[in-house]
Amino acid sequence: MGIIGIGTDIVECLRIGRMIEEFGELFLNRVYTVGEIRYCQSRKRSTEHFAGRWAAKEAILKCLGTGWRKGLNWTDIEVRNEPDGQPKVYLCAAARDVAEAQRIADILLSISHCRAYATATAVAVRAG
Repeated sequence: MGIIGIGTDIVECLRIGRMIEEFGELFLNRVYTVGEIRYCQSRKRSTEHFAGRWAAKEAILKCLGTGWRKGLNWTDIEVRNEPDGQPKVYLCAAARDVAEAQRIADILLSISHCRAYATATAVAVRAG
């Protein structure tokens, strides 16, 4: 297993909370998948969870080496939790194409948050 790229991001939870307040469902549906919205809204401190997913998506793009470019959408990246709570990355559309072109087998992800900040680190790995 070889490391292809690493990415990290940090965001203020208050910033994400303001975006949710100002733009509501328009913002949520542009950035998060239905599953992510459902998960975050089910949590006691949903803003922290939305911020964590935001940081995760930014970190994932950094580890892919793409940043935001034409053809990529926020919802091409989905973060789900495994039964044990571990976050798992699922890519589709343009994000999946980028990963396949680089022969990325998996993206390891860690998310942390508190009331003020959310941070995430992503590591793209190639099998074999």
